[in-house]
Amino acid sequence: MSPSDPLRDLGVRTGPGGGTIRVWSEHATSVDVEVFAPEDLDWAVERLPLMRGADGVWEGTSTALAPGARYGLRVDGPAGLEHAFNPAHTLLDPWARGLHAAADGSWRGVVMDSLESEGFDWGGVGKPRVPLDHTVVYEAHPKGFSRLNERIPRPLRGTYAGLAHDASLEYLTGLGVTTVELLPVQAFVAEERLVRQGQVNYWGYNTLGFFAPHAPYASAEAQAAGPAAVRREFAGMVKRLHEAGLEVVLDVVYNHTAEEGRQGPTYSFRGIDNAAYYRHDAHGRYVDTTGCGNTLDFGHDAPMRLVLDSLRYWADELQVDGFRLDLAATLGRDALGAYSPHHPLLAAMLADPVIGAGKLIAEPWDVGPFGWQTGNFAPGFSEWNDRYRDRMRDFWLGDLRRERQGQQGSGIGRFATRLAGSSNTFAAERGPLASLNFITAHDGFTLADLTAYDVKHNLGNGEHNRDGADHNNSYNHGVEGPTDDPDVAAARRRSIRNLLGTLLLSAGVPMLTAGDEYGRSQRGNNNAYCHDSELTWLAWSAGDRDAAIEATTRHLLRLRREHPALRPVRYGRFGERVPSASQMDWYNADGETMTIEHWHDPSQRTLQFLAASTPEFEGFNRILLVVHASEREVDVLLPEHPGVDDYELLWDSAVDEPGDELGSRHLPGARLAMTPQSMRLYRASGDPAPVLVDAAAGSLGAGADEADVAGDGRQADADPAGPPS
Repeated sequence: MSPSDPLRDLGVRTGPGGGTIRVWSEHATSVDVEVFAPEDLDWAVERLPLMRGADGVWEGTSTALAPGARYGLRVDGPAGLEHAFNPAHTLLDPWARGLHAAADGSWRGVVMDSLESEGFDWGGVGKPRVPLDHTVVYEAHPKGFSRLNERIPRPLRGTYAGLAHDASLEYLTGLGVTTVELLPVQAFVAEERLVRQGQVNYWGYNTLGFFAPHAPYASAEAQAAGPAAVRREFAGMVKRLHEAGLEVVLDVVYNHTAEEGRQGPTYSFRGIDNAAYYRHDAHGRYVDTTGCGNTLDFGHDAPMRLVLDSLRYWADELQVDGFRLDLAATLGRDALGAYSPHHPLLAAMLADPVIGAGKLIAEPWDVGPFGWQTGNFAPGFSEWNDRYRDRMRDFWLGDLRRERQGQQGSGIGRFATRLAGSSNTFAAERGPLASLNFITAHDGFTLADLTAYDVKHNLGNGEHNRDGADHNNSYNHGVEGPTDDPDVAAARRRSIRNLLGTLLLSAGVPMLTAGDEYGRSQRGNNNAYCHDSELTWLAWSAGDRDAAIEATTRHLLRLRREHPALRPVRYGRFGERVPSASQMDWYNADGETMTIEHWHDPSQRTLQFLAASTPEFEGFNRILLVVHASEREVDVLLPEHPGVDDYELLWDSAVDEPGDELGSRHLPGARLAMTPQSMRLYRASGDPAPVLVDAAAGSLGAGADEADVAGDGRQADADPAGPPS
């Protein structure tokens, strides 16, 4: 940041002469800072008028602005449709690094010194810097993860310290994930509607303060000691996860604030400069591309500076490893509301030496015009791939329903495109790691509920079942909800294994939702945002967890780590040898190269996928994945491929839990019976040389365009056309 930048150092900075506060308001006519008595947050002991400087920055210095001081802002300005000035309101400084609630429902900022000056010691622990191709994201709620874990002392359950406890770290590292993505931990409040209904905002997508950790997630001891202790507990959690080799990614909400619609509460931005912080139409009404009542206006410099300062603070001062950007399309909308992947805010994130060095994951849509932008972010971002989610659900669940109803499914081509890295969605220079693959997330059915419910069951949310998605690509296997029918239960478990296997064996970055690894259910609620209860907390007792599903998840994660062929960094290009791109060949059930007719035939429900990594990418490795998505048994002929001597079974989704069947070996050309609705993974052993020739002589690369992902070109009559998107 340039020393001449007029928006530098907003908020309070402390020094020997007290604290200097800088507040931005383009339209204000006066800004005062009030410092409150520690024992009475309604009693101001000092009121300091700030002086306006360049570009709307108001500044003042006071000895009362010492670390620990509580302060608020009083702002006055013109009347008008776009303005909401009221000097009677005590407002929260948007850059406040600590928060304290007052009795009247308003908030005070808390002056904070640096962690280092408070004596916090990182002890030389650095960020793990897990490469994207090794990354497995585990999306978890910071409270719900440990709230019921009896291995953790009761005062620490459901807290930052609970997530940092040995029991939590042993579980996460033993499971095999690398990166814990936490639902919002920036200070938030419940929406006024929820408060009136006696409910809570459990997920936290209603940010009040963009620099302060959410205090209720800290232990009672830290909360009692104040914001500095809460921040130290959060930093201690990050340090402990880093010591275990685990990354911490934060789900951050910069697209809107907790002030809701124009008639909502005034905490901060609305009273400081409503016209400049929020987007409006010509009539002074809010433009809402978030569905949450307001939208920050990233056509102005100050909202952009807010985001960049906040991201840098969490990434630098608090050492987090990256961010998942909620409704990130809004962050790329300019002064006219148009999205651009080259928006100055998005470009600045990538260019920043601290922010850009971490993981940046975009939720690539919002609810505004042209809000769906999947595949349209710049290199350097990964994106939640909703096309992957929808295709894989439909392939394993929707097509199964259709087959049972005597209808044909969608065929296997579109499934293969997603499996190979979604090259039809992401540009070649971005590669498969631009795709953040997921089957479920916090928002929607859990993995177990996808297989047990046809419709949502959200009556407990108090909205008469109107909230939550209606189209889920789920299938209850013939019975809605819990069942004692062993055949239905077995079919559901098999579908769970197929979905887990698909997710963890696909090219791209997989994201596992906490609890899916053991079959967690929310009893059909696909929008449990307002439930802070055992409905949403993880279960830890053996009787509440499916041990076989958990064993399968651990096994699949280990296989992903061990086999670089499953983790290509780049897309292959036809006719070229591309380092770090897996060479891919595609075969049908008879071991024949897939043709255009095969790809477009909806009756084709069996695919054999041979992938080989290049030697310079963690050494040569080759696997065969056999996918059979039909309720009838079929024989497959294992492909005869140059250099392949045999196939060793690594996993079979037809088996409830990995066991004695593993390790069996089969020769190329062997005929094997595939269980209905199942997958198998084999290690292909042999000489790599015949495979790793120039692709013009044979293999196609991972995620090649769908016009040529299928064929291998060795047969004179092979059609190189690939599966449709």
